Amino acid sequence: MPIGFGIIGCGMISRFHARAINEVRGAKLVGCVDRNPANAERLAGEFGITAYADLKQMLADPSIDAVTIGTPSGAHLDPTVAAAKADKHVIVEKPLEVTTKRCDKAIAACEAAGVKLAAIFPSRFHGSSVQMKRAIDKGRFGRVTLGDAYVKWFRTQEYYDSGAWRGTWKLDGGGALMNQAIHTVDLLQWLMGPVAEIQAQTATLAHERIEVEDTAVATLRFASGALGVIEATTAAYPGYLKRIELHGSHGTAVLEEEDLKTWDFAKRLKADEKILAEMKKSKSTGGGAADPSAIGHHGHALQIQDFVKAIQQDGTPAVDGHEGRKSVAIIEAIYKSAKTGKTVKLG
Repeated sequence: MPIGFGIIGCGMISRFHARAINEVRGAKLVGCVDRNPANAERLAGEFGITAYADLKQMLADPSIDAVTIGTPSGAHLDPTVAAAKADKHVIVEKPLEVTTKRCDKAIAACEAAGVKLAAIFPSRFHGSSVQMKRAIDKGRFGRVTLGDAYVKWFRTQEYYDSGAWRGTWKLDGGGALMNQAIHTVDLLQWLMGPVAEIQAQTATLAHERIEVEDTAVATLRFASGALGVIEATTAAYPGYLKRIELHGSHGTAVLEEEDLKTWDFAKRLKADEKILAEMKKSKSTGGGAADPSAIGHHGHALQIQDFVKAIQQDGTPAVDGHEGRKSVAIIEAIYKSAKTGKTVKLG
């Protein structure tokens, strides 16, 4: 029997969830719900599914085995807890929640109920990201020295004005870091390993009527001893593809959105020929650099496929709640350092 999915929150990202679920083997999109019934009716009409009157009705439906949550970031916890109590598996759009304390409550609720929990970070599932991870794990970089992440995007003032929750600490959880750059922060720490300490500065420079930062810079020391930088902004017109650079004593690799732009190692392997040939083909979407909807759903599909497999085989999702919490902890530390002017150590 396929895993029946319900979508909670029918804003922009819900369509990416719906398309992804429809492409996943062993998954079936059943229905959706939103605090605004018109949003749910609209999504239901597009995909030929049920629009539930409220969350309670959805969670009472035995054909729903799992839910995806795409509500505003600071409103992920309550539906997660409700779904867990109803014995439904949960996959949450990034971030898992807007503070580590709220992440911990979500994790605890799902563990207590014995249901699977995952946080959506599709960048980990792209072939280019996997290649970089393999190269790191095989020691091809030698002594890793630098790991840098750059997210220089652009959002208009109208973007922030379009929703009362945008640009607020309570529901957005932060600005350029927590909303836009968190995918790249997650990818950097997945590749480089744990962050040991952070120094940072943040500012709101080009937008009005928001509580959060539109520009941030942080320097990192990883547990390995390597150093790094995170730069994030929504004030870099016209917006550029996100970028990760890894450097070591024996190699360098640069990832721009989903494309490997640099793949240089002191010791070449036969497999590198295929990777270098693939690098000549540009595959990236706009990556959300200027338009939040200019992303693909293929990464979501790969991750939801992994989630379905974890449910079917009683395994652990690749990006479970504990993994999803890591990027939130790093961003929380950046905010703390920027506020206090001090170096923040991470446990």
